[in-house]
Amino acid sequence: MTNTESKPPAAGFRQSKHISHGAFYAWPMGIWFIIFFIAPLIIIMVYSFMKKGLYGGVEPHFSLNAYRQMCNPKYGILVIRTLRIAVISTAVTILLALPCGYAMARSKHQTLLLFLIIIPFWTNSLIRIFAWMSILNNDGLVNQLLLRLHITKNYIQFLYNQGTVILVSIYMYLPYAILPIFTSVDRFDFSLLEAARDLGATKSQSMFFVLIPGIKSGLLTAIVFTFIPIFGSYTVPLLVGGKDSYMLGNIIVDQVQKTRNWPLSAAFSMVITLVSVIGIIWIMSANSHEAKLKKVSTKEENYVTGEQK
Repeated sequence: MTNTESKPPAAGFRQSKHISHGAFYAWPMGIWFIIFFIAPLIIIMVYSFMKKGLYGGVEPHFSLNAYRQMCNPKYGILVIRTLRIAVISTAVTILLALPCGYAMARSKHQTLLLFLIIIPFWTNSLIRIFAWMSILNNDGLVNQLLLRLHITKNYIQFLYNQGTVILVSIYMYLPYAILPIFTSVDRFDFSLLEAARDLGATKSQSMFFVLIPGIKSGLLTAIVFTFIPIFGSYTVPLLVGGKDSYMLGNIIVDQVQKTRNWPLSAAFSMVITLVSVIGIIWIMSANSHEAKLKKVSTKEENYVTGEQK
């Protein structure tokens, strides 16, 4: 039988049967996705284009007032502050996660190190934030240590500022950055680093120009997994931040609970959703581009191997 001949009818029937079964099994996940993800997003988007109700809620009339209110300078300052805190926290988190992920991938005790990274997920996030508050407050561990070592004579106010928000955010989301970087480094071909060293590159040059581009997909995933939660964070700035640490997540909750301006809170939620969608598209496009490059390099390698044979 030649390659140009068509498949037997039985094979085509089995293939179509498998496809129909696959579509049938995907229905529960599709329904769950629509009910708990798509439908809430549609509701939030619709609410953002409605009028504020007299006693809260919304009135079913089309309005752009919520988006006009977002142009208020005080909200612009809030968005800039949120971006600054999220960018600084993400940058420091990635800088810490890179050596951690690399060390884990090169270690013989990967299982133990992964276990240590996952341990924080076993504890409620609020408990971890309260733990930091007990460490950094006026009679906490840090102040007591500084006083006993006679480094300071009075208590230092570590809480309720942007620095503390950044510190606790880094701690909260560091595991989310380490895990994708570890996965990418673990799959990386380290013979490329040896080849770069043989060609005259220094250790730092080989790391920067060979390793970093080679783990780009994991690095992008770590950035998105860190930036998006911090950008929409609510509990961290509420508990350890002060007046200068008010972020976008706090204004959304206040507009719902205190001001009862649901359209404005929905409009701000759409901003966070838009940032999340952009991040996801960024990851998908980067992974798709990387997959195409790997496919092309594999074809070239097979072609060269075939020529040699």
